[in-house]
Amino acid sequence: MQVSASEPRIIHLIAGARPNFMKIAPLFHALRKEAWARPLIIHTGQHYGANMSDSFFTDLELPQPDFSLGVGSGTHAEQTARVMLAYEKICLQEPPHLVVVVGDVNSSLACALVAAKLGIQLAHLEAGLRSFDRAMPEELNRIVIDTLADWLWTHCADADQNLAREGVEAAKIKRVGNIMIDSLEMLRPKIETAETHLEFKLKPQEYMLATLHRPSNVDDLSNLQKIAKLLGELGRKIAVIFPIHPRTRKNMESSNIDPNRIEGVLLCDPLPYRKFMSLLFNCKLVLTDSGGIQEETTYLGIPCLTLRENTERPVTITLGTNRLCNLENAFQFCCQTLESPRPSAKVPEFWDGNTAARVVLELRRLFSNAS
Repeated sequence: MQVSASEPRIIHLIAGARPNFMKIAPLFHALRKEAWARPLIIHTGQHYGANMSDSFFTDLELPQPDFSLGVGSGTHAEQTARVMLAYEKICLQEPPHLVVVVGDVNSSLACALVAAKLGIQLAHLEAGLRSFDRAMPEELNRIVIDTLADWLWTHCADADQNLAREGVEAAKIKRVGNIMIDSLEMLRPKIETAETHLEFKLKPQEYMLATLHRPSNVDDLSNLQKIAKLLGELGRKIAVIFPIHPRTRKNMESSNIDPNRIEGVLLCDPLPYRKFMSLLFNCKLVLTDSGGIQEETTYLGIPCLTLRENTERPVTITLGTNRLCNLENAFQFCCQTLESPRPSAKVPEFWDGNTAARVVLELRRLFSNAS
């Protein structure tokens, strides 16, 4: 029996943190056009507030969530447990046909565990990423989710190879591409007209962009002091726009570091998607510890320095414009990059804005086979 419009498949799309919203939005819009699908948005509330969550629904043209769990912050265990408790109640009331989790945040792990324990089909979008550093909570989340998932949708050949090495059946793995690029292309006209740099009285290429929030960088006083010094040194070379994450601001202020007084640094709160991407489109260089920005800069051909010892996205280095750095060499690498022509780069296969369409085709096939 083929997928029937009279029996729409309920598909839960899980979003908890800022990057999740960009990953579910294109898929939600694509599935909403399908008569056989009923996509529901589950917002766990892992990131909350106007800047961290609400604005992303507006920017990405998403409706209000079908379910808001409101779990808030807490330790990894507290956050995961609260999501599991709240999400299990929803699944018991009206079980979905499929749960789609994206990325590697605690919300994705928690909902994956609930789905697996209740025998609900589970798909992981952005499967197979590995940093091979189990000190990273996200790495543990990725490994567990991929172990539980029935369907693993990858965005590059590296991810396929990682899963194959771990013994995942080839039939479960499908390379669909990078869903983040779908969001970028979906909103490109609005991004290009936003001109956020003008709010900082800057022209394109007159500034660099910095985003730093990972515990390994901002939870250590010594590292925070080095970061403040680094940003100040860079600010004497080029204007640095620094949308500061709440975690980073809190840790700086509690360590008697005033982020508002770092020379050459233009501080702002976390920005809505369109405004942030407008800054990214027009910047000279990015210094980050984010995962998604490594991908977006590779796609756009923008030099990126990632302040981490490793990355779960090595394709952004082997093909793209990304380079790893540390607090000892970051200033040198930034100066070299600012003084050099933009590096040549290739865009990985299927990073083309059509990932959601490929996922819909895959879902149609999976549901048809299961009928």
